[in-house]
Amino acid sequence: MSVSHILKSKGRDVITAKAGDHLHEIAQTLSLKRIGAIVIISASGKIEGIVSERDVVRCLAAEGAKALDVPVSKIMTKGVKTCNEHDSETELMALMTENRIRHLPVVAGDKLVGMISIGDVVKFRIEAIEREAADMKAYIAGS
Repeated sequence: MSVSHILKSKGRDVITAKAGDHLHEIAQTLSLKRIGAIVIISASGKIEGIVSERDVVRCLAAEGAKALDVPVSKIMTKGVKTCNEHDSETELMALMTENRIRHLPVVAGDKLVGMISIGDVVKFRIEAIEREAADMKAYIAGS
């Protein structure tokens, strides 16, 4: 199963923000949209960073309530790992595990075209295993 298959099913919408947005705006968006990470983009749409729930919690733990007024550019991860639509679920799992990350922006060239979470990968892997099991049962029953 490739990234394109996952995106075809889950959609390509990606929640983004600007580097100048404040942490309280990011926290509100994460909560309202029920997501775990937001991609930070420039005015031209280039990926500048990513902010996860973990980043928010770490900043709050270090700075207290004043963290809510911190621009997201101060806490975002700047070296963003990405994937492309041709990557396989095995490649995604390896990349996520190796880098201890749960969200991967999907890019085509320099363009952001989707977002894959570890939950998406696990869901599709489970569905593939269930399909395999059903096919094996049907094969055995037909023999």
